[in-house]
Amino acid sequence: MTDQNFISIGRQTIEQEADALHMLANSLGEGFSDALEILLSAKGRVIVSGMGKSGHIARKMAATFASTGTPAHFVHPAEASHGDLGMMSVGDVAIVLSNSGETPELADLIAYTRRFSIPLIGIASKANSTLLTKADVAIVLPPAEEACGTSIVPTTSTTMTLALGDAIAIALMKTKSFTPENFREFHPGGKLGAKLSKVQDLMHKGDELPLVSSGTPMSEALLVISQKGFGVVGVTDTSGKLAGIITDGDLRRHMNGLLEKAVDQVMTADPRTIEPDALAEEAVALMTMPSPRITCLFAVPNDGAGRPEGLLHIHDCLRAGIV
Repeated sequence: MTDQNFISIGRQTIEQEADALHMLANSLGEGFSDALEILLSAKGRVIVSGMGKSGHIARKMAATFASTGTPAHFVHPAEASHGDLGMMSVGDVAIVLSNSGETPELADLIAYTRRFSIPLIGIASKANSTLLTKADVAIVLPPAEEACGTSIVPTTSTTMTLALGDAIAIALMKTKSFTPENFREFHPGGKLGAKLSKVQDLMHKGDELPLVSSGTPMSEALLVISQKGFGVVGVTDTSGKLAGIITDGDLRRHMNGLLEKAVDQVMTADPRTIEPDALAEEAVALMTMPSPRITCLFAVPNDGAGRPEGLLHIHDCLRAGIV
């Protein structure tokens, strides 16, 4: 088989699954809305279950719910029959996945939800299946052929179920006004956590801040630059407001007679600043924008006082994995 044949098969598979997703989008109706109403009114957790390939999708669905503000966990249907049914309780909502709707390992779990009046949302491809006829809310997957061509390997069906889970999670997230700040609480580590770090999480403050008052001789300002180690010094007026900043570029531009000057004669007035509660990623964008690129930003609250509360260096962002 040639490379072109491999590519052709790959494209055909992806196109077939894409067509199935379009069918799914067009098929959404009252079942989808009813499912969301039940999930939004739930006082407990969302229990997601499925067997085999559906189980893999169910795990991902539960993880997506949990990371976007909807408490959820996966229960393996086989384990449920051997004690894990105790992980479900009144107030929870169950979402059960099965392409055929007849998976035998789901029987005990379905019966448990009926016995204890736990709302059951079923997702399957056959409307008259056991799962969907017993469910409080039935979501029927459209009749799309599996991409394998033999209707044996779960492909388009699992892709549709995965997308459906994402659609439910995003609808819940938007209804609850889930914000990037909320998302960060569930993702403190890794690249996502870094991208959602705030300036105040990384900035230097207190005695670490390189600050001098207006009128300070440059000889003293140079000592502060050297002692603090950021390569800059901020200049504050009599009220403590940040009036300017002195960088290495300012020093080079005023080399002649530098030590005879005061900081006001050397500083760049009204420097770029960032709010402490802004995302650190925004600070990186400010520091790396052209004309000129800078390495530090003072963090100044938007309270009208203009007093610097912290300093963020590009190296702090590098260490946090933001850049």
